[in-house]
Amino acid sequence: MSLILSLEAATPVASARRESAGQALAGQAEAVARACYDMAVRFHQGGKLIVFGNGGAGTDANHVAVEFVHPVIVGKRALPAMALTNDPATVTGVANREGFAEVFAHQLRCFADPPDIALGISADGECVNVGRGLAVARELGLLTVALVGGDGGAVGRGGAVDHVLVAMSTDPAVVKEVHVTMYHVLWELVHVFFEQPGLLGPEVIR
Repeated sequence: MSLILSLEAATPVASARRESAGQALAGQAEAVARACYDMAVRFHQGGKLIVFGNGGAGTDANHVAVEFVHPVIVGKRALPAMALTNDPATVTGVANREGFAEVFAHQLRCFADPPDIALGISADGECVNVGRGLAVARELGLLTVALVGGDGGAVGRGGAVDHVLVAMSTDPAVVKEVHVTMYHVLWELVHVFFEQPGLLGPEVIR
């Protein structure tokens, strides 16, 4: 009985945290749309999406990449994407020789081309290797996008990100849930720009 009462007492608090973060995401609708537009432009220019993050954000990176490469919705266009977390030999090899801060930056120098998109994911915005990856991506001419939590952290304030989308919560579980929603919306709206004639100007579609 005490467990049931504890759950009942906790549920309104948890719901309030999620509602607040969800409303904050809705308030970023224009920022999300602008990110999607710029991503669609890069894909039209022959770019690919390169995604990275640590721990749970690393699995999110894999999730994002596979959804672009192999859309679960039949008829949606497949777009080139890769996650820098997929090869543990590369990640650990770079970490051993160059340091963990360089595991994404090093791979970006090897794999990235100027039309590409770098998407870094960090639950608190304080991941040094995500920040380094985005900084190197900017140096290489990539479009840079960050999904972060809290107040954006060092990643959001670092000046190397074209589009910073913030899950405004300090609860890592809520941040995770909002990030999943964010990258599904990114996927959806990128395809909207492809599928609706006129949304991308003639200077993009030649």
